[in-house]
Amino acid sequence: MTYRTFLVIIQNEDDVDRVLQFAIPLVEQTKGHLIGLHTEAIPIAYSSPVGFPEAEFMQATSEVNAERAAKLEEVFRGKVGPLGISHDWRSLESFSGDSGVSGLSSARSVDLVVVAQPSPHAQTPAADVETLIFDSGRPVLIAPFSGPLTTTFKRVLVAWNASREASRAAFDALPFILAAEHTEVLVVDAEDNPARPADRAGEGIAATLRRHGANVSVARLESGRRGIDEVIVQRVAERAIDLVVLGAYSHSRLREFLFGGVTRTVLKSMAVATFMSR
Repeated sequence: MTYRTFLVIIQNEDDVDRVLQFAIPLVEQTKGHLIGLHTEAIPIAYSSPVGFPEAEFMQATSEVNAERAAKLEEVFRGKVGPLGISHDWRSLESFSGDSGVSGLSSARSVDLVVVAQPSPHAQTPAADVETLIFDSGRPVLIAPFSGPLTTTFKRVLVAWNASREASRAAFDALPFILAAEHTEVLVVDAEDNPARPADRAGEGIAATLRRHGANVSVARLESGRRGIDEVIVQRVAERAIDLVVLGAYSHSRLREFLFGGVTRTVLKSMAVATFMSR
């Protein structure tokens, strides 16, 4: 299996350069097709003090939006075109103006979605990455908002808890795992049960990946008083990991929203590329 069709979500001027710098080498490696997608908000009508719609305001807003979309398309084509990459551009409008939400339909027809990690320092709202992961049905590769952008993933970490989501992510990420020099299956707080003894946790998925030709080892750690997300972040730093593979939302999305969770923490703070699938 090889990724052939990529969708890159471009929300605004804050992320266009970085997310393209991340996505383009991946497309070049597979000689694939790259779709760029950006969404602008539809101006919402409001009334003047005398009760008439502010037509001039709406017209001015539409023109600004059109100019921004055209500028982002120009940046996209200017970076992709000279490289001879097969590509196309999709410019959309929606009431939210969120490229992640508007990109769901396009995402469902591609091999891999590439999007920027929301930056806490951005001046404008980021794309809704959580909705992409939860509703697209496709794997999502997230470019970290800071630090070096590595697209040759030599060391991969697969966070494994034997859930459906973890299984989906591991197999969706197989092209990256096979290309890596080494992959570590990380199990945190392994549960002991007759079907899967704690001291053998992770061995099943590791054996399957090895049969595909991957170089895989298993690490089993205890969290102690730390959160599982903290254990993963620390392991990534210790092992100089280039790519984290994670099954998203093993618990309900509402529970993660209310009480926090690994998915949300990783989305906010992971310092390396993250591959999420559900």
